[in-house]
Amino acid sequence: MKILTLNTHSLAEKDYENGLACTVRALLKERPDIMAFQEVNQETGQPPLAEDALKGYVPCTGFAGTVRRGNHAARLAALLEAEGCPYFWTWLPVKLGYGIYDEGLALFSRSPIKETDQIALSRTQDYGNWKTRKALGIRAWAADEREDAWFYTVHMGWWDDGEEPFKEQWDRLESGVREKRTRGSVWAAGDFNSPANVRGQGYDYVKSHGWKDTYETAGKRDEGLTVQTVIDGWRERGENSGMRIDYIWCSRGVKADSSRIIFDGKNYPRVSDHCGIILTTGKTAWAGENAMQQSQEEKR
Repeated sequence: MKILTLNTHSLAEKDYENGLACTVRALLKERPDIMAFQEVNQETGQPPLAEDALKGYVPCTGFAGTVRRGNHAARLAALLEAEGCPYFWTWLPVKLGYGIYDEGLALFSRSPIKETDQIALSRTQDYGNWKTRKALGIRAWAADEREDAWFYTVHMGWWDDGEEPFKEQWDRLESGVREKRTRGSVWAAGDFNSPANVRGQGYDYVKSHGWKDTYETAGKRDEGLTVQTVIDGWRERGENSGMRIDYIWCSRGVKADSSRIIFDGKNYPRVSDHCGIILTTGKTAWAGENAMQQSQEEKR
């Protein structure tokens, strides 16, 4: 199984169109089974996308909003589908970003999405508050377990935030997936805003709850640094480049073959202010190139 996570910083990046094209080329080569994205944006003033432009889209439970023209997830899905690599996907807006974007989360799966979920993580759920946080989840096939598993994409706050502390947000996520953990594997991937080298804060707190950092369990791994330049949210904290703050966590032990950084300028061009992670395990969750067609026929 191959899992990717990336904070896309979409639409806000300079030369976004070139970055999108580079992303598509990389994904066509890598073909991850599951992709967890953060900062997946659309412009608030754009018109809605027609239903026939949303191939593979599965609305998230509890979301009755609109996917608009230029939505990064919708464009990515359409470009991949046009190249013969279709995905099932879902998207959830979380807050207003930079005053002009519906900033959200997205999950892509090469096998059908069986169920969706969203979990409120922050104290506030004010759409206009930049500290609002949610988690987005899907239930999909995980070949390594020979059963369905839950996959969540998250974008957490900071450990020491007095208004929206990391600890409370993780506790809410834990509460939301507690029953699911008793039935099978749960994966949490994304931007955790918690450096792995800082003791007694977010990274250690997640590990203390029994979650496994798949970077640590991987047979092969690189330096793992997901932020290699100074970025928004850390600049004012005096933090410099060279942090590992993006992770792929699993609720159960997993023997991964490799964990590697992509979109770092060496392993594919940079497309965001974050690098991505690809985790590879021994099996593939992809049931065949006709999975999309089979699912559509079943719905008929």
